Amino acid sequence: MLEAKFEEASLFKRIIDGFKDCVQLVNFQCKQDGIIAQAVDDSRVLLVSLEIGVEAFQEYRCDHPITLGIDLASLSKILRCGNNNDTLTLIAEDTPDSVMLLFEDTKKDRIAEFNLKLMDIDADFLKIEELVYESTLNLPATEFVRVVRELGQLSDSLNITVTKETIKFACDGDIGSGTIILRPFINMENPSESIKLEMDQPVELTFGAKYLADIVKGSALSDKVAIRLSSEAPALFQFDLKAGFLQFFLAPKFNDEE
Repeated sequence: MLEAKFEEASLFKRIIDGFKDCVQLVNFQCKQDGIIAQAVDDSRVLLVSLEIGVEAFQEYRCDHPITLGIDLASLSKILRCGNNNDTLTLIAEDTPDSVMLLFEDTKKDRIAEFNLKLMDIDADFLKIEELVYESTLNLPATEFVRVVRELGQLSDSLNITVTKETIKFACDGDIGSGTIILRPFINMENPSESIKLEMDQPVELTFGAKYLADIVKGSALSDKVAIRLSSEAPALFQFDLKAGFLQFFLAPKFNDEE
């Protein structure tokens, strides 16, 4: 049996909102050490990987491994029924055909129960091997959101060029072009505003702006984003949770792509 209780429903809401626009059908694998999920978008350009550790829950119990096949659009509708500061408990039997979402508002002595029908989703869980990246960036999530939204208005592609001293975001579209250059620095008073860069060699990659626009929605989970880039592997965009992470693996665009 699964009983996974969040101290506040808002955490699970933010997690789901962080990637529900990227993929629709997701298998959540519940185990003794927490919940993991993985899904590939329809174009097979973007892979989403989620891990929620036991420490993220107020209470957690999972007697046997359980897979919950969930339509994120349907789940999101139910999550909107609860208040952000309610506790939220996910409850499922060992061989479930539905999962219960239990919202509790202790101040108002209010309890709301919803049952979400599960789906049989035919999707393999990929083992993601440790990849070697040429450059690793750590940016304030708000800065990354701003870059993607501003440049995304001009073009359907966004170029990222990393050198020893700068991180350059650029786009060139029908209505014009734009460039935003960031330089690494350390803010001792507010470390979350620092920009860090680790580079083994320069890298230049181009990505679809629409995918980046979905990825930045993960910024609701963390004030920082880690971006790992390589010319030999999909880029990794990671938002850390208190216990776990939300990762996006995005394939770059090539010159012969429209």
